[in-house]
Amino acid sequence: MEATAPTAGAGANGSVAAAARAQVGPPTNPMATALLTDQYQFSMAYAYWKAGKHADRAVFDLYFRKNPFGGEFTVFAGLEECIRFIANFKFTEDEISFLKSVMPMCEDAFFDYLREVDCSDVEVYSIAEGSVVFPKVPLMRVEGPVAVVQLLETPFVNLINYASLVTTNAARHRHVAGKSKVLMEFGLRRAQGPDGAISASKYCFMGGFDATSNVLAGHLFGIPLRGTHSHAYVSSYMNLSEIPDRTLRNKDGLGICKDFVTLVQQWLHKIQVVDSLSSVFGDTNQSELAAFASYALAFPSNFLALVDTYDVMRSGIPNFCAVALALHDLGYKASGIRLDSGDLAYLSIEARKVFHAIEKEFNIPGFGKMIITASNDLNEETIDALNKQGHEVDAFGIGTYLVTCYSQAALGCVFKLVEINSRPRIKLSEDVAKVSIPCKKRCFRLYGKEGYPLVDIMIRESEPSPKAGERILCRHPFLESKRAYVVPQHVEELLQCYWPGSSNKPRAELPPLENIRSRCMQQLEKLRPDHIRRLNPTPYKVSVSGKLYEFIHYLWLNEAPVGELQ
Repeated sequence: MEATAPTAGAGANGSVAAAARAQVGPPTNPMATALLTDQYQFSMAYAYWKAGKHADRAVFDLYFRKNPFGGEFTVFAGLEECIRFIANFKFTEDEISFLKSVMPMCEDAFFDYLREVDCSDVEVYSIAEGSVVFPKVPLMRVEGPVAVVQLLETPFVNLINYASLVTTNAARHRHVAGKSKVLMEFGLRRAQGPDGAISASKYCFMGGFDATSNVLAGHLFGIPLRGTHSHAYVSSYMNLSEIPDRTLRNKDGLGICKDFVTLVQQWLHKIQVVDSLSSVFGDTNQSELAAFASYALAFPSNFLALVDTYDVMRSGIPNFCAVALALHDLGYKASGIRLDSGDLAYLSIEARKVFHAIEKEFNIPGFGKMIITASNDLNEETIDALNKQGHEVDAFGIGTYLVTCYSQAALGCVFKLVEINSRPRIKLSEDVAKVSIPCKKRCFRLYGKEGYPLVDIMIRESEPSPKAGERILCRHPFLESKRAYVVPQHVEELLQCYWPGSSNKPRAELPPLENIRSRCMQQLEKLRPDHIRRLNPTPYKVSVSGKLYEFIHYLWLNEAPVGELQ
């Protein structure tokens, strides 16, 4: 991981932050301002300020408690947007005026304090974006003045929650589809508003999708764009006479076909009378043929047709093949078809048979490998079902269930105080899953002989780092009997400094989106298959060191009130 050393004079408050601000740029969403937080954060900030505690040095952990979608892994996303947010964190005069109007009980001096607030004294340590992560392990550790860090809680959780959830959803779709299939995100129209759509496109690409239909996301993030046409385009044509300009230049530029439509009609007649296809093809819908021919004239090098407007096998497939064969005569190669309804497994298999038959009948190499794309409310379960049935689909266009994370509404990230003024703090609960792990921690991933990660371990900051080849005791944070010795073959430290504040620490670089996507794919490949399988996946082990285990339970006993029986 690359790191940027502080510039000269970094010890001066804010100089590193100013340099970093220029490098990372503003938040993608202009609504991500200093006011994007819950009201009670300002109430607490005022109470801290009123008590003179606002500058106390606090440490917060951001983590989640349970993997989503019934699985045993999560992909961490949203880090870059958090860094962009704090790099630009500053209240405007208009925002101060608004806060005064809704908090009239607060002293004017508090608002003078807010005018000067920024994140130049905040430090952010994080797992790399695109990493596979697990419950309880801090995704981010945020250190700084307690009042300032408290104001960051809500936006950070907001920026991480959905990003990680939808990236994980995308990664699960990629896993079930397999490496060879093309995955396209088609969720713009069904997403929760413009911001949900833009975020979904970005993070689905990060999670393993190949392209998006979202043009703005393509512009903002450099994601490849894919799209064909809708049923409306097909049904807008009535007959072939609606195509005024029928000329098409050969792909090599050396000749011109003066009547492409007639060429298409000739090919349609040829395939209708071929013995191997005569029982399949009869009369076709001529308005559909007109739409396909017109679209091919507009996009001869990228002709992909939606074939289910009227009847897939009786009309859509023969009409597509006629146009594709006419394009072939002029040196072009059609891309393929899209199926948006019906029995996708059956239709894809039957379409493939036709393509192979035409390749053999007319000696056109590669025609049988025409791309077949499927859409129509697909999700992880339907793709898995298609795999079990057998199909010939090459690419999937997935929308609603993907971008809305239909099967789980939220990841459930939390932001908990674990230390203040170097004093560890713990949050207790009757539900042991909600008990926080106190103190500033370092986190490591321990790898075994086969190269798979075995366990994540949290240690106190003062403890020595685990080393490859040295045995270390790993304990469950709360269950005394769950423990094991591990001799790691490789040790990876998880938390790196991404925002150094006024410290002299080097800042880890934020990589391009394509690099984060590659990291995500590599991380998933490193996991043992039983951790990522769909049915009854094996939970990944998350542990603490022996010393941290003892300290957790020491602090727990000290903070929990002792009951009295009468």
